[in-house]
Amino acid sequence: MPGRCKKHNRRSIRLPEYDYGQEGAYYITICAQDRKCIFGQIINGRMQLNEWGSIVNSFWDKLTENYHGLILDSFVVMPNHVHFIIIIADDVVPRGRGEVISPLRDSEKRTLGQVLAFYKYQTTKAINLANNTPGRKIWQRNYYEHIIRNEKSHNEIKRYIIENPRYWAVDDENPER
Repeated sequence: MPGRCKKHNRRSIRLPEYDYGQEGAYYITICAQDRKCIFGQIINGRMQLNEWGSIVNSFWDKLTENYHGLILDSFVVMPNHVHFIIIIADDVVPRGRGEVISPLRDSEKRTLGQVLAFYKYQTTKAINLANNTPGRKIWQRNYYEHIIRNEKSHNEIKRYIIENPRYWAVDDENPER
């Protein structure tokens, strides 16, 4: 079946012929496992991070420490998900800070999916270490991505990310909505 991953029998949401390692801007949403509100709470339209939310927030800035070729744009941690824009400016390659490169790969170039997997892995590891909960799942398996194709779309998405906490009461991700 087109669009389905045969190994896990799951439908892929990625464009089949698109190179997710090429230059471009991407809008990403990653949801917490079971969409539970584990990163903090919204109070008066502002996100108040708890310990886990602070860890998730701190690793955002560390992405460029670990990968060359990334530009970090807008970012927000919400109670049960994160939204951000990440820009691949040129070939994304690891900076050599603990990144393991498989001998089966022909180059060191990384895709958007590999960068996001690294982010999810590092935040999960840090949260579990801080709470002595090895193996606890923090994130849902996949993520939502949208290729940003023009400046107007980029500006609209950026505004949505920045203003997202103000609209939590009507957000589809809010389990109390």
